[in-house]
Amino acid sequence: MNRRRLLAPGAALFAAVLLASCSSDAPPDSPGASGSQSQDDNKATEESKFFEQAEYDRQIKLADVTPEGPADKPWEQMLEPEMRDTAEFKKKGGLDGTHLCFSNAGVFNPWRQVGLKNMQAEVKQHKEITKFTVLDAQGKDDKQISDIEELTGKGCDALIVSPNTTATLTPAVEAACAKVPVIVFDRGVQTDCPVTFINPIGGYGYGATAADFLVEKVEPKGKILALRISPGVDVLENRWSAAKVAFDKSELDVVDIKFTEGDTAKTKSIVADAISRHGKIDGVWMDAGATSVAAIEAFEDAGVDVPPITGEDQQDFLKAWKDKKLTAIAPTYPTFQWRTPVIAALDILAGNEVPKEWKLPQPTVTEENLDEYLQEGMPPLHYAMCGCEDLPGFPKDWGGK
Repeated sequence: MNRRRLLAPGAALFAAVLLASCSSDAPPDSPGASGSQSQDDNKATEESKFFEQAEYDRQIKLADVTPEGPADKPWEQMLEPEMRDTAEFKKKGGLDGTHLCFSNAGVFNPWRQVGLKNMQAEVKQHKEITKFTVLDAQGKDDKQISDIEELTGKGCDALIVSPNTTATLTPAVEAACAKVPVIVFDRGVQTDCPVTFINPIGGYGYGATAADFLVEKVEPKGKILALRISPGVDVLENRWSAAKVAFDKSELDVVDIKFTEGDTAKTKSIVADAISRHGKIDGVWMDAGATSVAAIEAFEDAGVDVPPITGEDQQDFLKAWKDKKLTAIAPTYPTFQWRTPVIAALDILAGNEVPKEWKLPQPTVTEENLDEYLQEGMPPLHYAMCGCEDLPGFPKDWGGK
């Protein structure tokens, strides 16, 4: 792996819910997740109630900030950190015999599956962690509430939480904070009680990166098809609202905003219908990349050239991009972030300072660095930004050869 490629924090990804942001109680699935129900397209065109100008401005600014931390370990890097003292959480007797616990929203999509493998392998790196207890909420709020309560009674030295939803899980996290140091990552909660909240730059950065690319590559008056997964999910709403800012300032014409529910067949049908009704589609913006290959195939099935398109760092999209010589870009929500909570937990238990909000970089896959991220022998749904190449068991444990 060429580690230089992970240094730049280019705006990107499937971002977690921010502590101060308006939240949804719909499960905020990570990249590749599908919505639970279809929605009428009028909802897609409404001004996003999730848009916050100050946070948007902050994320756009962070895209140009040089991260602090080891150059070859982006999962340990920090963007403009505000450090907090953790002396009150220092483990008596030292770190040996640490019992680390994790309440996971679930492993219901490839992004989360890759991430969990990262976390498990990171734990193996630290011999002082002698017990690692993981409970899977299976995408259910009530189960995760019960899981968190159970874990706080198991003698955990620190508790990592990736919340299934925001508002509903907040009371459970607050209750846990009173008993054990809590680290929240990937998705946020509406309380500042966790010792640290870990996530990449955010959804605004992701959405803006993809939209700006199309503004640059598509001729004025070009017709843009916006493909979204599901409405009402903070991480995805932030991506779309940032894209809308860019498109509204441009001369591009967003002719359709459609929800795919993360379904490949539905994606193909939507693209085919758009081509039929509009005669031509000049660019495709996507709020997640799970069905990007399906969108590409729909253009090919229609016998027309694939226009500039956005995707993510899944290997199937990167391979199609390379093989078909597409004009494309892949903002990311790096799965290397699953390593950071383990490192943060040990820092906290050692009494070392950690950022109150641990912002990680979000590299972007471009034409210039595509070859560095396209990994031979890895499965189609593997995420290139795993930062896992140095972990024990790679590539086999991640499905690679």
